[in-house]
Amino acid sequence: MNWQDEIESAAQRIRPFLRKTPTLRAEGFGLSYPVELKLEQVQHTGSFKARGAFNTLLSSDVPKAGVVAASGGNHGAAVGFAASRLGHPARIFVPEMAGPAKIALIQRTGADLTVVPGAYSNALDAARDHEDRTGAMQIHAYDAPATVAGQGTVMREWEKQGLEADTVLIAVGGGGLIAGALAWLGDRRKVVAVEPDTACTLHAALKADTPVDVEVSGIAANALGARRIGQICFDLSRHGVQSVLVNDTAIAQAQQALWHETRQLVEPAGATALAALMSGSYRPKPGERVAVLICGGNLAPDPVA
Repeated sequence: MNWQDEIESAAQRIRPFLRKTPTLRAEGFGLSYPVELKLEQVQHTGSFKARGAFNTLLSSDVPKAGVVAASGGNHGAAVGFAASRLGHPARIFVPEMAGPAKIALIQRTGADLTVVPGAYSNALDAARDHEDRTGAMQIHAYDAPATVAGQGTVMREWEKQGLEADTVLIAVGGGGLIAGALAWLGDRRKVVAVEPDTACTLHAALKADTPVDVEVSGIAANALGARRIGQICFDLSRHGVQSVLVNDTAIAQAQQALWHETRQLVEPAGATALAALMSGSYRPKPGERVAVLICGGNLAPDPVA
């Protein structure tokens, strides 16, 4: 697949429906060097996920039965929002661990919502059953070419906004966002994958040299809680991606620092990549310019509810 062409096409396709999200050069966070930030949490529905959802719907023949998706929260909200804007029915399955704030976010999109006991994998099983019964089109949260191409438009946009960094740190759940970044960047910049140590699908896959199931828990699990890394992400990541882990304390500290120092309210997943710098899990070389992708802003509980 020519990923550059796919991402270029996706960018043109989704342009009328997406926000161009701002960037910020920030100092502080207890670091001795500045950090470039991409504030993707201000995207529609509070995360980058709207990019992949719109690209999938706009590049597909959607059946009369509409679309179905399994989600920890952010993907479901994005699919519900995109389907509503484009006039398609949507059915979203989420696990209980998604929490009331993200469940309410999905409900506000107008999608039909089903909360499933268990984890994301249980919601995915339920979504597949619905697909088989109704003929609805499944929109995978991360392991589909149209999704990855849509997410790749984040990095394309950032470069056009003047990204200077040598290295970009990106949080990883199922891998759609970092796969899109790798697909766009190739070997032009270093990409560091950052995961919670209690939800480390890519780290485990790289160690095993194949995607494997992992146990999932922790404060970022409702966004980064896939049990197995996507095959597309694994294939793009296995050569040259540095994988680092952070704990829940580091994530919470980064989340607090983003608010205290930049007045950016983000969910734990959105602060995970920054946590790698603040905790020292990733230490740049002298003179190395670094950037952090802030991927989601859907806090639980809702801070202004």
